[in-house]
Amino acid sequence: MAEKMRAVVSYAPYDNRYEDFVKPEAGEGEIILKVKGCGICAGDVKAYHGGIRIWGTSPENRYIEAPCIGGHEFYGEVVELGEGVSDYKIGDVLVSEQVIPCGECEYCKKGIYWMCTRSAVFGFKQYANGGFAEYVKLDKHCLNHRVPEGFTAEQAVLIEPIACGAHAVERAQIQHSDVVVIAGLGAIGASMVNIASLSMPKMIIGIDVRENRLEMGKKFGADVVLNPIECNIEEEIKKLTDGLGCDVYIEASGSPRSVTQGLDSLKNLGRYVQMGVFAEEVKADWNTIGDGKELTIIGSHLSGLTYDSVIKGIKAGQIKTDGLISHTFKLKDWKEAFEATEAEDAMKVMLVP
Repeated sequence: MAEKMRAVVSYAPYDNRYEDFVKPEAGEGEIILKVKGCGICAGDVKAYHGGIRIWGTSPENRYIEAPCIGGHEFYGEVVELGEGVSDYKIGDVLVSEQVIPCGECEYCKKGIYWMCTRSAVFGFKQYANGGFAEYVKLDKHCLNHRVPEGFTAEQAVLIEPIACGAHAVERAQIQHSDVVVIAGLGAIGASMVNIASLSMPKMIIGIDVRENRLEMGKKFGADVVLNPIECNIEEEIKKLTDGLGCDVYIEASGSPRSVTQGLDSLKNLGRYVQMGVFAEEVKADWNTIGDGKELTIIGSHLSGLTYDSVIKGIKAGQIKTDGLISHTFKLKDWKEAFEATEAEDAMKVMLVP
């Protein structure tokens, strides 16, 4: 009889169940981790609430393959090695990148694995069950990294979200003369402020509607923080830039209003980076992009090639993590944990088995 474990299994929108699930076994080239912690991503919450990008409008365009186990911000200890695995040993503590690439498509062959056309993000496919469980299986194509000795559980769980933020900052190509705006100061946004500050731009402006997150933005390196509920963001940014606007606007909130806000706040020839994920389609005035300001629109997907640098930065103290995990819950209390992500004082919420 197959051995069982406890897991949070997603069956449908608003239908997650904490229940027994078959414990994974390691096949050739595979690794089994005993999960030690897993962060809750905004994508996990949107999946629970039936986000159309995840559940689609029909079975034909649905991304998620239910029932499956959510969670891609996990780390854990190696407890089983499949045949042929020689790079790791029992007891190693690993974090795996959130995407399982195919290793065969054009992008994988060029090393651009995060854009793999047949990839799966942990937690949304049955062959890629995630970390909301006692154990998780790492496919032979997974990209794994050792968690340095001395890392706290919070630091280990934060590697994945910070790596996503680092990729967005890298895509922005920040220069010393730039005025940089980061909209959305959750755990990833605050980390982006931190990482952007390492490039020593002229000014960093953080935007959020929650006061605790504005304070976190200041602690992580923002020169100025603005609340769109209390002021006109476009006007304030122009006041700070002699009427020109910002050079870079990184959208990390997933708020449709932030898109228009960003396009209007950018100077001529500015750079807009889309990192946040929206629950629905967003409308924007494309004349502002083209005939108006000649903007450069940049997408940012996952965390390509940033894990090693993020781990190194956290270890060296250059990348801050204190305060980014605001709540920790046991896996069985997943519903309370999901609700906590919406709390006024929430940053990143973590589950532990």
